[in-house]
Amino acid sequence: MYLNTEQLDQIGFNIDWLGSILSNKSRVKEFNTLVFFWIYIILEDLEVNIENLSYYIKEKSVVFVGPHKKVAFNIFNEKQVIAIAFSQTFYERSIKDSLFLNSELFYNYDSNLFIAPLFEIEEIKRNFIERLRFFKTKEQNLYIAVAHNLIEKLILDAFIYLPVKQLNNEVSPDYLYYVNRFILLLHRDYKEKKKVIYYAEQLHISSKKLSEMTEIILGKTAKQIIIEKLINEYKKLKNYSNHNISEICYELGFSNEGNFSNFIKKHTGKTPSEF
Repeated sequence: MYLNTEQLDQIGFNIDWLGSILSNKSRVKEFNTLVFFWIYIILEDLEVNIENLSYYIKEKSVVFVGPHKKVAFNIFNEKQVIAIAFSQTFYERSIKDSLFLNSELFYNYDSNLFIAPLFEIEEIKRNFIERLRFFKTKEQNLYIAVAHNLIEKLILDAFIYLPVKQLNNEVSPDYLYYVNRFILLLHRDYKEKKKVIYYAEQLHISSKKLSEMTEIILGKTAKQIIIEKLINEYKKLKNYSNHNISEICYELGFSNEGNFSNFIKKHTGKTPSEF
C-alpha cells in the first residue's frame, strides 16, 4: 500500500480524510505507520486491525497509534476517519512535548493503540480543521502553529484517561531525546535485536549510559524495557491471535521454542502455555 507522504516529508505533519491519504481505492486501507505518530478521529463505528489484532472502535473516539505499526482500517465511508500524522521532529519542542510522545498514548505495552472519547468534534472541525485548511495556502508558520495546537489539545484531552504519574520537572532534555529515540528503535527492531548494546550503539552512547537515562525517565533499565516489550508482545499475540506458541516464538524472533520458553519462564515465573 502506498502512503502519500509528500507533506509529511516537507514539514513532518499531515491531516486529511484517511481515504484521501491512502492511494488504494478498496474499502480496506492497509499501511505501516512508519516513523510517524498517528491520531485518528473516528466519526462512525468501525473495525481496525493493528499488528494482526482486531479492535472495534465506537464513533466519536480518538485513537492514538505509535510508529512502526501495521494498520488496516475497514472503512465503509470515505469520510469516516480523520487521520493526523506527524513526526517527532515536528511536534517535539519542549520537555513536556517529549513526555507526551513517550507516554502510554503512543507506547502502550498492553495494547497496540490507546482510545479516548471525543466530546468536542464540532469544535475540532470548526476551530482547528477549518483553520488548518485556511492557513495551508496562506502562511506556513501559522499553519504549523495551528497543527501543533491541534495535536496538543487531542493529547491533553486524552491524558485525562491515563493513570496519573509524578513527573520530574528537572529531567534533562538530552535524556528525554535519547530515551525517545531508544523507544522508537525498540518498537521497530525488537524482533531482531534484543541486546541493550545494539540500541546504545545506534544512539552512539554506552549501554550503561542508556540504562541510566531510562531509569531516570521510565524507572527501568534498558534491559528491563526490552524484556517487558517482548513479554507484552507475547501476551497480546497469545490472547488475541490464532497463533500457537511455536508460531509466536518465531514471530518474536527467537531461534527455537526451547529458548523462548526459557526466556518467558525466567522473567515471569510462568511457562508460555500458562498465560
